[in-house]
Amino acid sequence: MTAAGGEESAAPAPFPWEAVMAAGLSRLRLPARDFWRMTPRELAAALGLSAGRGGAPDRAGLARMMRQFPDDAA
Repeated sequence: MTAAGGEESAAPAPFPWEAVMAAGLSRLRLPARDFWRMTPRELAAALGLSAGRGGAPDRAGLARMMRQFPDDAA
């Protein structure tokens, strides 16, 4: 399959189940029941992988978003 520009698109990498299970079950020592009930976001937070990501915007970023996506856009 080719992308719109004609270049070949790479297949996405398979999900790293073995690494994720090792991290949750071995490193965090989660019971299997708790591991399988977690969302990927919860697991990332438990492993400390989400630190420093996606925080609140600063004033300039908020102002920019408010201009880009006004509430009264109807």
